[in-house]
Amino acid sequence: MQTEKVVNHIVNWLKDYANNAKVNGFVIGISGGIDSAVTSTLCAKTGLDLLCIEMPIHQAASHVTRAQEHIAQLKKRFPNVSDARVDLTPVFEEFKTEVSLDGKQATVDMALANTRARLRMTTLYYYAGLQGRLVAGTGNKVEDFGVGFYTKYGDGGVDLSPIADLLKSEVYKIGDYLDVPESIMKAAPSDGLFGDARSDEDQIGATYPELEWAMKMKDEGKTINDFSGRQKEVFNIFMSYYTRNQHKMTPIPICEIPNNLR
Repeated sequence: MQTEKVVNHIVNWLKDYANNAKVNGFVIGISGGIDSAVTSTLCAKTGLDLLCIEMPIHQAASHVTRAQEHIAQLKKRFPNVSDARVDLTPVFEEFKTEVSLDGKQATVDMALANTRARLRMTTLYYYAGLQGRLVAGTGNKVEDFGVGFYTKYGDGGVDLSPIADLLKSEVYKIGDYLDVPESIMKAAPSDGLFGDARSDEDQIGATYPELEWAMKMKDEGKTINDFSGRQKEVFNIFMSYYTRNQHKMTPIPICEIPNNLR
């Protein structure tokens, strides 16, 4: 990958899109992870106004520390960057008092995890509407189009996706080029939706390099019968996520009314 040229391409794409949309800049949620760090730096490099928002909900301390370190670094490097902190923990706790928490614990936990992401999306759009800006998404290609590892209408609810055509390994290369803090570069990827430090690998059962491999194999037309051992296990994990998360990755189905019924 021609890293510098890719960075310039994305920055120019962001500037053109914002100018054509006649908006004042971007709003982005900062999680302390590599994807939001890279995306926010790319947005900052446009020279347009960028609001970085930290939105903790019972957040792991390590995530908070990394997010704050990154925001401080961005503000030092780019005069067009500002920040806000919105503690959504009280909102989340109040929400739980108004809904049913009956059901299997794992199901309830997942529903609440997705609720965290949707509360953050609502917050981002509030500030975007207030300031006339676009919400920048932080999903990469493996998450958005491989395993669908994001929340529908949560972190998947955005105006534009600057890094969605980049594999996770490519995001790290750009992060290194953009001088993303070392603490973020070395941290295990995590969605931060469960209030602890569990990683994406803990949840998915495969690393991003393994998922990238499986995505490539799928695109080449390979099937589960082509593999054995760990490769077979990883390919099965990938295809399981890919299949059941199609509802996130394809357009919302529309019931079309036949002309003869109109």
